[in-house]
Amino acid sequence: MKELFELTGKVALVTGGTHGIGMAIARTLASAGAKICINDIDQEKLDNCKKEFQSEGIDVYTLLFDVTNEEAVDKGISQIENEVGDIDILVNNAGIIKRIPILDMPVSDFKQVIDIDLVAPLIMAKRVAPKMIEKKEGKIINICSMMSVYGRNSVSAYAAAKGGLKLLTQNMTCEWAKYNVQVNGIGPGYIATAQTAPIRVGGHPFNDLVMTRTPANRWGEPSDVGNAALFLASKAADFVNGQVLYVDGGILANFGYVKGENDL
Repeated sequence: MKELFELTGKVALVTGGTHGIGMAIARTLASAGAKICINDIDQEKLDNCKKEFQSEGIDVYTLLFDVTNEEAVDKGISQIENEVGDIDILVNNAGIIKRIPILDMPVSDFKQVIDIDLVAPLIMAKRVAPKMIEKKEGKIINICSMMSVYGRNSVSAYAAAKGGLKLLTQNMTCEWAKYNVQVNGIGPGYIATAQTAPIRVGGHPFNDLVMTRTPANRWGEPSDVGNAALFLASKAADFVNGQVLYVDGGILANFGYVKGENDL
């Protein structure tokens, strides 16, 4: 069984993996033996990420480039190929969200979210897929969202991008699965990260919403998402194609759940 989840010798690139969910995914893949590469557009974040991993005994290759820029992506991945090796596992994690009502959102902001959250995964995948196809082996994991399947107030661009990413994942599968390249997604639920810390305090309306609507009765941990990524990156998922694995504590299964009210 251990061999199913063994990633020794594999090269994994996690975009935007300097914090939060991306860092947790990188940490988990490294624990299974993968050589970890992380990119970001902020050198300070890359430096801090490298120090943190090194303090844990994890060797990580960091690289500064913009995932929305085709030329920069080609140059960055070429550098990884030359200095680390061909990419076996790509995790398209980099993303942004802008919480602006539709009528107030500038079109330029909408386009920026689409560019980073939807177009960039296409750019990244197009760059790494040819070698995966040539070797007839590879894993691409797109970080989707619960908003790949439903909307929420003030996140129209994000939901549109993540909904598109779910379908892009399925279309990549239609074209590349025959080459033994598995393309799947992960849809994180509400995860306890530094970004969500201010709204996870007791009494905050959003914390109360999450706690009452999530059947598991807790926020997810970044490691929960990391564990899902390990599964999708491993041999155990060699016949899993075009799926989005929702790591959400059951909230999508029963969004009408209310703690106490339904516990009969």
